[in-house]
Amino acid sequence: MAKEIAGQIKLQIKGGAANPSPPVGPALGSKGINIMEFCKQFNARTQEQAGKVLPVVITYYADKSFDFVVKTPPVAIQLLEASKIKGGSAQPNRKKVAQVNWDTVRQIAEDKMVDLNCFTIESAMKMVAGTARSMGISVTGTFPIINQ
Repeated sequence: MAKEIAGQIKLQIKGGAANPSPPVGPALGSKGINIMEFCKQFNARTQEQAGKVLPVVITYYADKSFDFVVKTPPVAIQLLEASKIKGGSAQPNRKKVAQVNWDTVRQIAEDKMVDLNCFTIESAMKMVAGTARSMGISVTGTFPIINQ
């Protein structure tokens, strides 16, 4: 018999570094979830991605048990890592802070494809390029046409 779902919590936590301090502790504690149990399970599952910001969706049930799904790092974080900059531009339409090529955009799109709401790699690449544009990162080269 299926458990009764009481709700969901969405957080962004660094891989392998979950601890009871905010934002994890207050978010889980207010719902009655065992904070230390979540931290242990999350850290064990994300050891190989230590230091990367990872979105996690925690589903908690009426009996105070929980399940969680770890997603891929956000596109903005991956773009910052690929372009080796600390942050995006304050005026992205006027001041460009970095450049990436379409091969890098394709790699990020393929990595993030499972979490995006698109069906083709071309549309995923356009979504990643749009995020880059809004951060002040210009995409160099011409858009590759993959399926003809």
